[in-house]
Amino acid sequence: SSMLGGAVPVGQPLELEGVTQPGLVTKSGLVLYGTDGKCFINGRFEDAESGKTYDTINPMDGSVSVICKVSYASVGDVDRAVAAAKEAYDNGPWGRMNPRDRGSLLYRLADLMEEHQEELATIETMDSGAVYTLALKTHVGMSIQTFRYFAGWCDKIQGKTIPINQARPNRNLTFTKKEPLGVCAIVIPWNYPLMMLAWKSAACLAAGNTLVLKPAQVTPLTALKFAELSAKAGIPKGVINILPGSGGMVGQRLSEHPDIRKLGFTGSTPIGKQIMKSCAVSNLKKVSLELGGKSPLIIFSDCDMDKAVRMGMSSVFFNKGENCIAAGRLFVEESIHDQFISRVVDEIKKMKIGDPLDRSTDHGPQNHKAHLDKLLEYCEVGLKEGATLVYGGRQVDRPGFFMEPTVFTNVEDHMFIAKEESFGPVMVVSKDVEGVLRRANDTEYGLASGVFTRDINKAMYVSERLEAGTVFVNTYNKTDVASPFGGFKQSGFGKDLGEETRRSSPQKIPLTRPLC
Repeated sequence: SSMLGGAVPVGQPLELEGVTQPGLVTKSGLVLYGTDGKCFINGRFEDAESGKTYDTINPMDGSVSVICKVSYASVGDVDRAVAAAKEAYDNGPWGRMNPRDRGSLLYRLADLMEEHQEELATIETMDSGAVYTLALKTHVGMSIQTFRYFAGWCDKIQGKTIPINQARPNRNLTFTKKEPLGVCAIVIPWNYPLMMLAWKSAACLAAGNTLVLKPAQVTPLTALKFAELSAKAGIPKGVINILPGSGGMVGQRLSEHPDIRKLGFTGSTPIGKQIMKSCAVSNLKKVSLELGGKSPLIIFSDCDMDKAVRMGMSSVFFNKGENCIAAGRLFVEESIHDQFISRVVDEIKKMKIGDPLDRSTDHGPQNHKAHLDKLLEYCEVGLKEGATLVYGGRQVDRPGFFMEPTVFTNVEDHMFIAKEESFGPVMVVSKDVEGVLRRANDTEYGLASGVFTRDINKAMYVSERLEAGTVFVNTYNKTDVASPFGGFKQSGFGKDLGEETRRSSPQKIPLTRPLC
């Protein structure tokens, strides 16, 4: 293996179907991309045009632990990657390929990801701070499932025949074809680096598009490993291009580029608005956005308390809170509030915080220092506004970017922490459910929501009135590759996963033909 596998000596390049990437053995004996984690353009790993690189950091140790150097892509690199993707789309075999053969290649890619799943999970853990067990099952496992799911759709993208008014001559037939859009751009976040890559790119590729993808600057490594596996799977050159670098440079150029026909973005609402504006001004490229959230979770007194505690904690602390659908605010009915909080705190005290590569660790480091600092400031604001800090709120006294799981109660509707997303392990609890639907919907976000109750009529009544793209009933975080995922309001638009994604990736072209 070129990244992790111990058998490759320091600096020895790996040759793979024209793909060469140097290796570097780390202190722990793991083989990572060496001298540079390079840009992947037109089927080859290349230096950035400027020659610039940057360090990618292991959040477990903080700034003292540099995993490796990564190429810092420039505007010129974007232009080269888009040109390669356009050439692959216009003149390469990908678009002309039999859809079933294209599906076979995506199945092969998923198989390779499965063969390398431990390696991918280890890279993900080191680069993002996700605990290994979660990285293996969710970050990597769901990525594999996503590619297999959309590989199966490749030969099922079909048009329709449509009755039309009978004009003379009256033997006419109209039918629609679904064709690829062309070159697509994908800009992904740092919380689920590989999984967000899979969610965005699998449907795009299944429909016959080519792509240029920018991973988050702080978590580029699994995307580069994915590029290597795509070449090994036989994906033609130019179909997949990966550009590590800054959002302000690479992401902005992608949103402005005249040869890109669609851009998919997952990230913050302010950046999503900027991207949407650039896409409109440049060439009216299609956009799909999965943006911020402040997802409400309503826990009624008739809930299954054991499940509510377990799932309530998962709704906040899953992936150390770096989760777009995390429950940003909990409304707990007053009669059970104190018991709920007491049990949550008892469970937090049992959580093991530490090395995310340790299989027994429950809670790893936050992704990067700037985010940790933002979370600490978030907690300070909550305290100043009068919320009650029941547990946590501090950085863990150890190297790395570790944040204590945190619980606030007595949170009132006007408070900053009641309105704004933390994107971290911070449970924000309000004590009653009076007017809860109005209060839960009193936000510009609408990504997810949840309700816990044994009363099915109450569950259905509440879920139908919550303004969110996903409503969980007596569970949380249960996403699946077959189920559409996306937000309402300023949480964005467009769908990832499921058949809804398949419908939005190709474009419909109506054709009318006379019957002879």
